[in-house]
Amino acid sequence: MSNLLMNRILLVAALAVAYVGVPLLFGGNAYVLGLIVAALTIAGVAVAWALLGNLGGMVSFGHAAFFGVGSYTSAVLAMKLGVPVLASMLLGGVGAAVSSIAMLPALRLRGPYFALAILAYAHIFQILATEMTPVTGGAGGLLSIPRFPKVLGVDFGEKLGGYLIVLTIVVLAAFAYDAIRRSTWGLALKAMHDTEVATRVVGVPSTHLKAAMLVLSAFITGVVGAFNAHFISFLDPDYAFSSGWTVLPIAAAIFGGYRTVWGPVVGALAIYLVDQLLFKPILPHGHQMILGVLLCAMILFSPGGLMPALRRRPVKESRHAHA
Repeated sequence: MSNLLMNRILLVAALAVAYVGVPLLFGGNAYVLGLIVAALTIAGVAVAWALLGNLGGMVSFGHAAFFGVGSYTSAVLAMKLGVPVLASMLLGGVGAAVSSIAMLPALRLRGPYFALAILAYAHIFQILATEMTPVTGGAGGLLSIPRFPKVLGVDFGEKLGGYLIVLTIVVLAAFAYDAIRRSTWGLALKAMHDTEVATRVVGVPSTHLKAAMLVLSAFITGVVGAFNAHFISFLDPDYAFSSGWTVLPIAAAIFGGYRTVWGPVVGALAIYLVDQLLFKPILPHGHQMILGVLLCAMILFSPGGLMPALRRRPVKESRHAHA
């Protein structure tokens, strides 16, 4: 059986477990299901971050900006203009994508300078959200943000419904990531990592491709932020633009393997659920320290992340079997 066919079978099985198995197992456990929703929210941002980092070749420390802009855009549209929640959520992604246009001049920067410039933009948006009190509620934030509606008897405002929504967002984002990676533009983006000057000589519009990756990454992050706002029904600038919405997705993407499609998702589920269900009960006030040690160990012993390490293991075992 070819590796491609095996991968497709595993993917279908994983999606079946996610859409059917998880609701059957944890549908009645609000606590665990809430943790899974939080992990998938981080996973959505991690996929967006990996798309920009792997395909765009740009490390961002400012995805909290897109998360916050998407959150506030969707919440304000739903609360003040009466836009349906699902439509406002997509418009939240559009708002985040539009906000990323202000960051396009930073594409001229390289390496840590780009990352720091994007981080500065995140702080600027947080200040704007705090000062624009008539629209955003200022430091007090927004309360009673409209929740997801009931559809065909399913209350998407509850944890199970929210789980299905955020799972679908993450799956669609991962499929988009994979489609771009396999496309002609994806090959051009990979070539740019080796030598951007050479790709420009042969006619590859490197700046435009990078800009497209930035806007798409912002859109995905904005949609995830909008989902989170409607799911928890509360928002304030410190929470919406928290550095956690940058740090945790980066850690998840690196731990799982940001150069793979599903690595950021697996990484987010692994580090968040293990941390909350195992480390936090053992060490309530220092549990994230253990997570940091695990991340350092992963970087040292498997720089590619968890997914590449799991893929290599069967190969090694099969070689020993034939020896």
